[in-house]
Amino acid sequence: MSGMKGYGQFCPVALASELFAQRWTPLILRELLHGGARFNQLHRGIPLISRGLLVQRLLLLIDAGVVERARGPVYRLTAAGTEFAPIIEGLGTWGQRWMRELHREDLSVDFLMWSIRRRIHRDRLPPGRTVVQFRFSGVVPAKSRFWLVLSRSEVDLCLEDPGFDVDLIVETGVRAMVEVWRGLSTFADVLREGRLRLEGRRELRKAFPGWLMLSKFAVVPAPARAGMR
Repeated sequence: MSGMKGYGQFCPVALASELFAQRWTPLILRELLHGGARFNQLHRGIPLISRGLLVQRLLLLIDAGVVERARGPVYRLTAAGTEFAPIIEGLGTWGQRWMRELHREDLSVDFLMWSIRRRIHRDRLPPGRTVVQFRFSGVVPAKSRFWLVLSRSEVDLCLEDPGFDVDLIVETGVRAMVEVWRGLSTFADVLREGRLRLEGRRELRKAFPGWLMLSKFAVVPAPARAGMR
């Protein structure tokens, strides 16, 4: 961390903030805590960071003893890095409770689909392979189609047609799906409102909502007071 401009204080809060409070660093730690290990996995979880800046941040975290690089290359948290877990959890809980208004610029379809991909109840999937195509309205054509290739052994997210028959189609807007994912609306609500439509065999349409774990913060309730965001 030499060469970085700090706060000029010996307070542990100031010293820790010189590392943790840098732009993108909390999100990199979030991805590492959620199982991201390879560079491309980390980048897919933070699609707006440039690859060059991600390299710089990882090197900084390695230099600080928070992250270590193994063969592969694989990035993993050290004991010092793992101690950030309750801080990341606390930030997520606070954000879920108090930052409930969704702004258009924050509705990243790439991050949404990457989040869905890593939180599937694989034990609830039917036997064999199931392909779910997501069709998003209101986004650029290049971001309007995604495919989840699901099985009990693995889950793959494809940005291009994988060439398999599609078993279930999810047609929706990004906002509606984000609301469901964050627990701000229920799946039943957006279906009833016509903001989401499922196409496929009846048993798959019925089972699909149960395959999604949703965000781990979706269970955090809104604050019980007027004037919340």
